[in-house]
Amino acid sequence: MPRRSPSSPRRRGGSRRPRTLSAATAWDAHTSAEFAAHDVDATMRTMTRRPHNLHIPTLAGGASRAEIRRFYTHHFIPHLPADIRLELLSRTVSPDRVVDEFILEFTHDRVMDFIFPGIAPTFRRVSLPTVAVVGIRDGRVDYEHIYWDQASALRQIGKLEAAGLPVVGAEASDQLRRLLRPSLRRRPGSPRSGTGRSRT
Repeated sequence: MPRRSPSSPRRRGGSRRPRTLSAATAWDAHTSAEFAAHDVDATMRTMTRRPHNLHIPTLAGGASRAEIRRFYTHHFIPHLPADIRLELLSRTVSPDRVVDEFILEFTHDRVMDFIFPGIAPTFRRVSLPTVAVVGIRDGRVDYEHIYWDQASALRQIGKLEAAGLPVVGAEASDQLRRLLRPSLRRRPGSPRSGTGRSRT
């Protein structure tokens, strides 16, 4: 009797077991549902039963599936600028965690509750070095902790007078690109390279 390949486990009755996504694949599926498909239901399907989502500078997000669904429905996905772009700089992956370093760029052409709550569109360009720490459990996103420099963000839309303060604007992104240029490679088709409307 031929031995069964370990890469194709089967349940009783001969059916294949569903394959658990790798951490990076699970995270890419999540961001694709957000930024490319703009689909709340698809985004929620990529998450665990008890996830949480926290944008550290503004405390936007949610601590349960219900709260996260409301956040995505009313404060995040409909408020993504038409030209939003996420340029991946580095990615660190373990079996249960992904840490992405990327540059978030967009025109502030609409109210963006998750970054600029209550601030009317200024139509200014913003470029923010950003870090996402993402927990993965059983092939689904369990948590997201998103970090950026809020002082830099507010300066770039003209809402913070930075004279005399140690606050920089888009030059932080420019400096990162200069430092990483020899090794930086954009990944064609990656959820985190390109515009949100044409693809996340």
